[in-house]
Amino acid sequence: MVKVAVLGAAGGIGQPLSLLVKLNPIVDELALFDVVNVPGVGADLGHINSNSKTSSHLPSSKEDKTALAEALKGSDIVIIPAGVPRKPGMTRDDLFNINASICQGLAEGIAENSPKAFVLVISNPVNSTVPIFAETLKKKGVYDPARLFGVTTLDIVRANTFISQLYPTDTKPTDFDVRVVGGHSGETIVPLYSLGKTKKYYDELNEEQKKALIHRVQFGGDEVVQAKNGAGSATLSMAYAGYRLAERILKAVSGESGIVECTYLNLDSKIKGAEEAKKLVSGLDFFSLPVVLGKDGIQEVKYDILNEVNADEKKLLEVAVEQLKGNISKGVAFASK
Repeated sequence: MVKVAVLGAAGGIGQPLSLLVKLNPIVDELALFDVVNVPGVGADLGHINSNSKTSSHLPSSKEDKTALAEALKGSDIVIIPAGVPRKPGMTRDDLFNINASICQGLAEGIAENSPKAFVLVISNPVNSTVPIFAETLKKKGVYDPARLFGVTTLDIVRANTFISQLYPTDTKPTDFDVRVVGGHSGETIVPLYSLGKTKKYYDELNEEQKKALIHRVQFGGDEVVQAKNGAGSATLSMAYAGYRLAERILKAVSGESGIVECTYLNLDSKIKGAEEAKKLVSGLDFFSLPVVLGKDGIQEVKYDILNEVNADEKKLLEVAVEQLKGNISKGVAFASK
């Protein structure tokens, strides 16, 4: 039996994400939690004739913790898109004060009701909210860094799509799997186009084209916010990205080997390769890197990729590291209060 809980299931990301999870044949139970509108979402999804049964959980008041507990109990994977979305002119840092307390409360619920679950954090700003989850789970004595994932997959999805759009007659987005490292906001996002299948195409671009491509990956979220003209942020693409990582974890848990995905993880841990990776990123405790997935979560960090980058990417990494220091410390400080 595989149970997946989606926290924030009635939101712009939560609804399409829940739909994708509902369609996954490996999932037996889908638990939906939100503070508004979730019974309707649950009823709607419940009519779909897929393998999983659906339940919805709505608190009766701000003090009610029963609904969250019921959603989480027995969960194997918890996906968290909960929180306020970005609006025009709003940075991920602007979201922090609102979303930080939401994340802390959800982390406490996970610690009490599903401490062994794989936790996938979508709630922004990811660079800060993942440290909040880590610190909160540590306080509760149930922290396993191999089971905590910051979802940066949307940056990979965009990186694949955007380079393919420059070569529409020769390539498809699915031809690529760009490694994107660092964090999940602006200049902390570093797509490594000089490596792998994209190198051939990237090398053909001039310097201005390269800068424009990297900027588009780093600030792709702004592109969507502006296009929606105040009506929301990246919800559909983010839902797909969150599901892609969850799907890969489900496959790894089911016994499939050799699965590698990028995720924002805790390098201050005993995960294989984490210590070596931490040294290469100036001692940061959190950083997005390719990891090998297994039945128990993150098996190994593929840190060697940092030694293969070109000179321009090294400069991008220096900027990312400097910005991440502040992002991480903000999350740790909040959770430590």
